[in-house]
Amino acid sequence: MRTLLVSLLCVLTLTSVTACGFIGFPGVYKINVEQGNIIDQQKVDKLKIGMSRRQVRFILGTPLVEDSFNLDRWDYRHTIRNGKNSLLDERLTVYFEGDKLARIEGDFTPGGGEPEISAPSAEADSEASDDA
Repeated sequence: MRTLLVSLLCVLTLTSVTACGFIGFPGVYKINVEQGNIIDQQKVDKLKIGMSRRQVRFILGTPLVEDSFNLDRWDYRHTIRNGKNSLLDERLTVYFEGDKLARIEGDFTPGGGEPEISAPSAEADSEASDDA
């Protein structure tokens, strides 16, 4: 009888301890986990078609994934997670032909920054005064 009670108590204790992971406690702090290469528009703007692999590696860093079946493709990923929630997920893939950069795909494009706002020209001012 006593061994049955002890084994039942052990099973109950183990069940309650392992259930904590499924339930989750309110107010428990979860840290942000950042993984991958930090990619920003300024780095991507420095890339030019025709650059060598060495130059691309200098600008973007070592790729997170170098495909062993396709040596002409490098993948850069940057993720920030808080528990199971994804706060940020950015990707950039660069393709090479031989040793030269051929194309860029992903969340960033070269020259894809904020559009420049130009000052109004003198012709636009004269046209506006003619309309009045």
